[in-house]
Amino acid sequence: MNDNRRAFLQGAASAALLAQLAATARAAEPVRTGGDLTSRMSWLNDPASVSYPEGGVVARPKPKTDFWRKTYYGYITDNGHFFHLPVSGEFTFTARIGGKYSQLYDQAGLMIRLDEKQWMKCGSEFFDNRRWASVVFTHEFSDWSTIDDLSQTSPVWWRVARKKDSIEAACSTDGKSFLTVRQGYFPPAVEVQVGVMCAAPEGAGFDASFDQLRLEKA
Repeated sequence: MNDNRRAFLQGAASAALLAQLAATARAAEPVRTGGDLTSRMSWLNDPASVSYPEGGVVARPKPKTDFWRKTYYGYITDNGHFFHLPVSGEFTFTARIGGKYSQLYDQAGLMIRLDEKQWMKCGSEFFDNRRWASVVFTHEFSDWSTIDDLSQTSPVWWRVARKKDSIEAACSTDGKSFLTVRQGYFPPAVEVQVGVMCAAPEGAGFDASFDQLRLEKA
């Protein structure tokens, strides 16, 4: 066999192997059926498992995951799971969020992120053996505020609205009448990532569900 034919056959075999590996990877990726919005979203830190039921996402966070910077605890943790897409300017992002919360600080909600030092998250968080409506704004250092969650058992709608140099976080039991929970500063006129997040800082992980995802530009 001459060298040219040998090189051709080796190249063809390599190409076939690469194609097979690519096909296997595509088969392993869960099918997304949540419409155009979820098809445009991607993960920062893949969860332990994920599926895409019609109109939404179900994710299980890995243990020892969180988003937090420095304040009180002194550590920086940036390994929570964030399913996001880029957005510029003013917008509103809404999703209905549920979860089988059971362990300390189990959390699921929404997130807006500029980078690892500038972000906010809001949603339901579990501590003191119950759910709380939780909001964290981070500008190098994280802060944290909570009120009673709107439900201890049912999913809750969360909405983040970016206007000028602020973000407003609100929640609702029906997706229509929203209670404003927090408003905070966020840098204006820069592209950010927005989407849904979950984490399990102390527990082994739990099933977090997100549906009725909606992005509206101003």
